[in-house]
Amino acid sequence: MPAEFYYGVEVFLNGLMAGVMYSLVALGFVLIFKASGIFNYAQGVMALFAAMTLVGFQNGQIPFAHLINAALGTEVHHFGWTLPAFVAIIMTLGVMLIFAFLVEKFVLKHLVNQEPIILFMATIGLAYFMEGFGDLMWNSDVKRLDVGIPKGGNIWVEESTAFLGGEDFYGFYLDSLDISAALIAAVLVGALVAFSQYTKTGRALRAVADDHQAALSVGISLRTIWVIVWAIAGFVALIAGIMWGSKSGVQFSLSLIALKALPVLILGGFTSIPGAIIGGFIIGVGEKMFEFLIGVPFLGGATENWFAYVLAMVFLVFRPQGLFGEKIIERV
Repeated sequence: MPAEFYYGVEVFLNGLMAGVMYSLVALGFVLIFKASGIFNYAQGVMALFAAMTLVGFQNGQIPFAHLINAALGTEVHHFGWTLPAFVAIIMTLGVMLIFAFLVEKFVLKHLVNQEPIILFMATIGLAYFMEGFGDLMWNSDVKRLDVGIPKGGNIWVEESTAFLGGEDFYGFYLDSLDISAALIAAVLVGALVAFSQYTKTGRALRAVADDHQAALSVGISLRTIWVIVWAIAGFVALIAGIMWGSKSGVQFSLSLIALKALPVLILGGFTSIPGAIIGGFIIGVGEKMFEFLIGVPFLGGATENWFAYVLAMVFLVFRPQGLFGEKIIERV
């Protein structure tokens, strides 16, 4: 096989890795929509906030240091110690659990049985609040996140595949971080599917999404279910924040990854956990291969910026429920 063929295979594999990263964000959307019928616009900001909190704990940063210094005339920014990554992750999980309780107490419990658009608008407000609150708490500087996950090209993969394409091919370049993300996503999806399908709480989550009042009438605690699902979504946001933050730094643009998750949701379906992964693979591979085969040779490149949205638009026209979503039939 010529070297060009193997370069194409490399692009395909990198597309799969990129798709996993998109899917990690899409999973948070699916969880909340599946359990409460809410499209959570704040999911991307939750990933940003979780990553900022993790870095803050790791570096021993004092929360709200700028406000404290402005009020007291001090110049303190750090406690003077750092925390191991594992301890910082556990503490961040605690913060996301507290966040789930607060969202249910101050937002969701007041919106039971409201129209979906009202719930959606509430999550938009929540997103902007979290973004501003995170900046106040940890400041808006670009932060470096390192939890010990290897990064850069995987030497073993390169050396093991260098012989394939002759002298003009040097082996597949796959980022070790992307490989780790793929393994973590596989474990996460398996756990979430098992939780959703085979546990009493998972079935209760689906019942709440179908009908709030019916769920309440059979003894399901709506408030407890919402806390659980937002806590799980916070955990998924933390995983996504770790992966994306390790890859590109913890900065404002991290919250915008939610926009790339939207085509993934449209393809996979808003109610399917496996669909989020399959949709991510389709988007990741599709945009990379389209750029490689058509974008660069014929269109001047930069097609990755819009390919996913055009593909999503085609799906909206011909299969609006996505590949794995539940078809909704309304009788009038």
